[in-house]
Amino acid sequence: MNSKRFQFTATTATNTSLKRISVFILGWIAASAYAHTGEGAANGFLAGVLHPITGFDHLLAMVAVGIWGATLGKPLVWALPVAFPMLMVVGGILGIAGVPLPFIESGIAASVVVLGLAIAAAWRAPVPIALVIVAVFGVFHGYAHGAELPEATSPSAYVAGFVLCTGALHLMGVAIGTLKRLPKGEQGLRASGALIAALGIWIFVGMPGVA
Repeated sequence: MNSKRFQFTATTATNTSLKRISVFILGWIAASAYAHTGEGAANGFLAGVLHPITGFDHLLAMVAVGIWGATLGKPLVWALPVAFPMLMVVGGILGIAGVPLPFIESGIAASVVVLGLAIAAAWRAPVPIALVIVAVFGVFHGYAHGAELPEATSPSAYVAGFVLCTGALHLMGVAIGTLKRLPKGEQGLRASGALIAALGIWIFVGMPGVA
């Protein structure tokens, strides 16, 4: 009986993973096809993809969104990874347009700390509050991406690139968050949240004018 239950669970998990991978691949193909409509667009798309993974603060925050969503469960396991990129687009447009927005770097560092602490404390935030927190931080991260748009780069392809990469990092965080089902998995995730928060504090302290 236990063997059959294990096989059913493994099959379900495999099917779920395949669905997630399929969605990611389809999104990647669509964005890549769009980006290669011209050299400027292709360069913009590549620059957008690389930007989140070359910034340590961006990388930590985006993975943390996925982990926190996974620990909170439905509907936030998918709502948070959707809300963050959507508001990143808004912030990216503001950054590209040069609209003044204060405390961008501080807000990004704060996002790493807050999300890390939320994971460490296993905070079961209400759906509206969790969405607002992630949305606000999404604007900060998107603004930073948009403000650093390389010259001679297609803005639309650049935005497509960093949004797609952000989605991939969220999925990575969600995958990490599923470790909570393992023995002592929840303790491990809380420890990872504490580490993320500590790194966020380190990033904040290292900012110009702080230390």
